Amino acid sequence: MPRKPAKTRSKRLVPSNEELLARLLYGDPPSLARAKAEQIMQRWPSFSALHNALPEDIATTANLSLDQSLSIQAALEISRRISSADAEAPRINRAADAAALVSDMGDLVQESVRLILLDSQRRVIDIPTIYIGTVNLSVLRIAEVFRATLISNSPALILVHNHPSGDPQPSPEDVELTRVLLDAGKLLDIQVLDHLIIGRNKWRSLREMGLLPFHG
Repeated sequence: MPRKPAKTRSKRLVPSNEELLARLLYGDPPSLARAKAEQIMQRWPSFSALHNALPEDIATTANLSLDQSLSIQAALEISRRISSADAEAPRINRAADAAALVSDMGDLVQESVRLILLDSQRRVIDIPTIYIGTVNLSVLRIAEVFRATLISNSPALILVHNHPSGDPQPSPEDVELTRVLLDAGKLLDIQVLDHLIIGRNKWRSLREMGLLPFHG
C-alpha cells in the first residue's frame, strides 16, 4: 500500500499589535475593530506608550466605549505585572541604568512623571506613573511624589519625566522642582538620587550635569 504523506504542522503566525488590540474590542465587527486598532497604534506606536495613555484619550482617538479602552489598559497592565514578576529586580548603579528602564517615555505624546523606587541596595521596587500633564510646581504636589515612596517603604527614588518636544534639556522649572524635592526628601529621610528627563532617543541626568547638590 502506498505510504500516506506525513502531516506537516502549520506554522503559528504571530499576530501584529493591531490584531491583538482588535481582539480586545468586543462588540465591534472584525473589520471595524481592526480599523480602530490601527488608529490607536498610529497615535501610540508602542504598547508601553499606550499603557500610559489616559483611557478617555484612547476612547476618543478610535471612537471606543470607555469600557473598551479600560479593557485594553487592563490587558497591558496584566502583561506588565507578569513581566515584572518574572524578571529579577534590576539594580541602578548609574543614570544610564535608570534611563534604560524608562526609555519608552520618549514615545509619549503627553508629559508624564514616573518614580523609580529603590531599596537600600539600589534595586528597583516599582516604577509608578504619578502624573500625566504639564509638569510644574503648581500642579505636581510634592506629597504625591513621596506618597508612593512611603507606601513602598522605599528609602530612595529617582524622579523621571519626559519632554514630548524630544529635547531633554532641563528647564529652570525642572531644576527648581528638583530642589524642592531634595529639601522635602531630607525632611522625610528619603534620598532623591537623580532627576532624569527623557527626550526622543536621548536623555539628561540633572545629577550628571552637576546642576544640583545630589549626594549618595
